[in-house]
Amino acid sequence: MAEVWQAQALAQAIGSRLAVSGPPELRGEALGLTELAGRGCGALDPPVLDPGDLRAAQLTELDDARQALLCLGGLLGEVGMALVGMASAATDETTYWQCMEAIDAADESRDRVLEMLRKLAAREEVLPGRTEDSPSGV
Repeated sequence: MAEVWQAQALAQAIGSRLAVSGPPELRGEALGLTELAGRGCGALDPPVLDPGDLRAAQLTELDDARQALLCLGGLLGEVGMALVGMASAATDETTYWQCMEAIDAADESRDRVLEMLRKLAAREEVLPGRTEDSPSGV
């Protein structure tokens, strides 16, 4: 459960970063991702971590939004599958329902990530000559 919490915290951090400084067309979805991932963290008991062990706090920059979102989408998919297994093996109702809430949050977070990837793909179609060094395509 600690790893699931870490993944949701990372999704929250990436969403926050993109909401503040990401491409403008992603900011609304990124804010939604931040809220959903926060709900995912809230569904689980927070793990006892040293400040240096919080992976989301280690996020220093997000140069390639597309690559970060691709990796995050994959991570959230893996988290969802792991949670299904944990829910199936749960021996108490509390753990089962925590898993179900976390599955829902991971699934909704992944949906937001996929929507942001679609928006980035649409943006690249509109600006086919755009490069990192030349935002206007010139």
